[in-house]
Amino acid sequence: MLMKKNVLKNEMKFLLSFIFLLSIICNVSFAYDLRIIDGDTIKLNGERIRFAGIDTPEPKQICTLDNIEIFCGNLAAIVLKEKIGNEIVSCAREPEKDFFGRTLGECFINEESLSKFLVRNGYAFAFVKYSKKYVEDEKYAKKNNLGLWSMEFEYPWDFKKKK
Repeated sequence: MLMKKNVLKNEMKFLLSFIFLLSIICNVSFAYDLRIIDGDTIKLNGERIRFAGIDTPEPKQICTLDNIEIFCGNLAAIVLKEKIGNEIVSCAREPEKDFFGRTLGECFINEESLSKFLVRNGYAFAFVKYSKKYVEDEKYAKKNNLGLWSMEFEYPWDFKKKK
């Protein structure tokens, strides 16, 4: 009889622990909030995160494809949004902030770098002023005429300098 009580007690502890952990997990999932600001900046649970080492065209920046003007900054944001879809984004943050006080980091879905994806597919550029991490990805996109590399464009840092 004593043995049965101990087993029931242990099962009850396990069940309560399980329910407690489940409630924590549920609370975390309900707290998830993601907004795409532009092609290289997101807002995750209220924190603005700038993708370190890359740059995308500005939202009002125009690129040209076959004499058709395209808001290529918006295009980069759309590609990012489509890539993320309903997946959960996680970010590895850098210790320093950028010039505008934003958190710098590299963000992922299913362990795939969003920065690498954007650069390798031609919707972002390696921002070599700050990092050489994505140079090979940019070479790949350029060589294969992907994304912005199939258009006439101005590098985002040059466009910003003029504004």
